[in-house]
Amino acid sequence: MTAGIVAGAILGAGLFLLVVALIPRRLSLSRQLAAFDSRPARAAPQTRRSGEPGESEFSRKLGAGLAAFCTEQGWEFPGLRNDLALAEKSFENFLATSVLLGIFGFLIGPILLLLLSVIGVHISFVLPIWLGLILALVFSVFPYVEVKQKADQRRKDFRHAVGAFLDLVGMNLAGGRGVPEALMAASEIGGGWSMWRIRDALANARITGQTPWQALGALGEEIRVDELRDLAAALSLVAEDGAKVRESLTARAVSLRRRELADLEGQAGERSQSMLVAQMFLVAGFLVFLVFPVVGVLLGA
Repeated sequence: MTAGIVAGAILGAGLFLLVVALIPRRLSLSRQLAAFDSRPARAAPQTRRSGEPGESEFSRKLGAGLAAFCTEQGWEFPGLRNDLALAEKSFENFLATSVLLGIFGFLIGPILLLLLSVIGVHISFVLPIWLGLILALVFSVFPYVEVKQKADQRRKDFRHAVGAFLDLVGMNLAGGRGVPEALMAASEIGGGWSMWRIRDALANARITGQTPWQALGALGEEIRVDELRDLAAALSLVAEDGAKVRESLTARAVSLRRRELADLEGQAGERSQSMLVAQMFLVAGFLVFLVFPVVGVLLGA
């Protein structure tokens, strides 16, 4: 009786959500304007990432539909979009992957119930449903965890590049260049993704008429790197005095290197502790392996 009620409730909820999704929605003017304003800014990333490897036509259409639904509802997810941009993944692909993995996780429960019934094991219908719901939630979170890890690693690499960038800017300032010229010259020396983003931001600032530190601050806001925002704020305060700028940049570079060294020492300590725990488990297992035959003989006697 309980299983039938639960199954009926789930089926009814699914049908209700399906009917609600199929009914055309009358959007407010503010949401329509927000959707219209967001299209030009996202047109380029979508065309560039439309052919991601391993993405089928069905998942592409599903992701596009889900992204359009989120835009219509006014759900922007700025933090998630920043992480996806750093991880070089599209918002549509992320949504499609999360939904498909959630459906796959939910189907594990009924499949398990079917397999157990085939081999003659009878269990309640409620347990596989709850197992499927839990697995659906866990599986749908996997893409976010992956994107978050990649974005955090990118930010860590960017902070390392900012420290080298500050040293290069200080050298150029010592050579007699002005602050804007020193910033551009330092960005052209380095390579990699981080320096490319800094160089692109400075080049766009020159075209649009912004100051270089405003461009660096906007880049720091976009990728959420506090060190770059602090650098932009410091440059905006002492941009007219080359000696003060050089001293400030040198101090910031030293501070970044010390912080990076402290982080590396902390990671090394954590890995040492994990290795110590692993060694303790190995020793405990070896002791159990040695003592078990003796205990078996004693108990048998």
